[in-house]
Amino acid sequence: MKLISFIQPSRSNLKYLKWSYESIRKNLSPDHEICWADDASTDGTWEWMQEIAKKDLNVKIHRNDGPERLGHTVLYDTLVNDYATNDIVMIYHADMYACPGLDREVDKYIEPGVVVSATRIEPPLHPEGPEKIIKDFGIEPEEFKESDLLKEVESLVYMHTHDYNFAKYTEGIFAPWAIYKSDFQSIGGHDPLFAPQSKEDSDIFNRFVLAGYKLIQSWSGFVYHMTCRGSRFKDGATRNPDGQVFMKDRETDEWLAQNQRSTRNFIRKWGSMVKHDTMMKPIIPPKYDIGFVVKNCNYDLLYELEPWCSKIYIETNIPIIDYISNEQKNTSYNLQSKVWYRPENAAVSMMHDIIVEFDATQLTNENFHHLTQLPEILSADKRPELGEFELDIFKIIINKIKTYERELIKCDG
Repeated sequence: MKLISFIQPSRSNLKYLKWSYESIRKNLSPDHEICWADDASTDGTWEWMQEIAKKDLNVKIHRNDGPERLGHTVLYDTLVNDYATNDIVMIYHADMYACPGLDREVDKYIEPGVVVSATRIEPPLHPEGPEKIIKDFGIEPEEFKESDLLKEVESLVYMHTHDYNFAKYTEGIFAPWAIYKSDFQSIGGHDPLFAPQSKEDSDIFNRFVLAGYKLIQSWSGFVYHMTCRGSRFKDGATRNPDGQVFMKDRETDEWLAQNQRSTRNFIRKWGSMVKHDTMMKPIIPPKYDIGFVVKNCNYDLLYELEPWCSKIYIETNIPIIDYISNEQKNTSYNLQSKVWYRPENAAVSMMHDIIVEFDATQLTNENFHHLTQLPEILSADKRPELGEFELDIFKIIINKIKTYERELIKCDG
């Protein structure tokens, strides 16, 4: 069996990490390596990691002294690049229980150019989806129904290996996922644009697909995922008073703000929101060079419009320096080169492959949707003609049809 290095950053969620560690050592080969990163925890995580590393020689540990957290976007790559000694690494959350046979399923499918995901069994914290199994075996280690889970897994494995009505694997990707370390490094790992967290997974999944990697989700390799046991939730936000699992109003203000930053950066990079099919295989719209020329813009509309284009030219005298000053701290994109006043008496119609001109006072929720779907609108026509056309309130000038998404495969950090 090929050996795996499990990659597990952790921030002040020690009881889940202990639970996860015990499952890996109890249910999988003891020869697998576990690489931990303590992200400035305050709950004794580092001291416990040190104790385990003294007894378990296949455990490697790293610490961010803090006090600011680095986030798993950075620490995943630190562990892969500087600590993992096996050819195969597996991105693995600290709130995941490894079910028996997980490593055998990875071994069955993994090879260079292939990314292998396990199937998640989860309590009903998130909406249902065909790529996972929703069943509540507990949302805290102290209430974990281990024997019931193992019986369920045994039944699922039998069903997917003996009944041709059930898939042995599907094309999709979600944590936990395993990959050859060399494949991970060849595209530059995770993009620090999304640090400390949120959307870094969707970004790297897009890049896997563009790089030609095959995605396999095994339906005989399982983890039980308690979900969101990091810094996302407020203290004590696990169940409502009636004992029901729920999500509303549970996230911390810090998590919500970072998720908004990462979402805007994902749009800046890819020109679209995160897209995938029902089985979680990424859908990647083409990335175009698009310039917006906007009349009667204001600060709030500039905030909404800026991520959706390569460059924006505005024709009113709003203080764009204020926008740049407020927003630059949230992105590594140079906003001074992206947000411009339209030069007087200067034609911008040839400055980009595609130009979109409109009056911001005519924007509505309905026609704003055209801007967010412009890559799909353009790609729907196999050979869009050069020249001008109108779409609702928008004058669209096509100077060149070229796409740039493949330039995003390699992240240089």
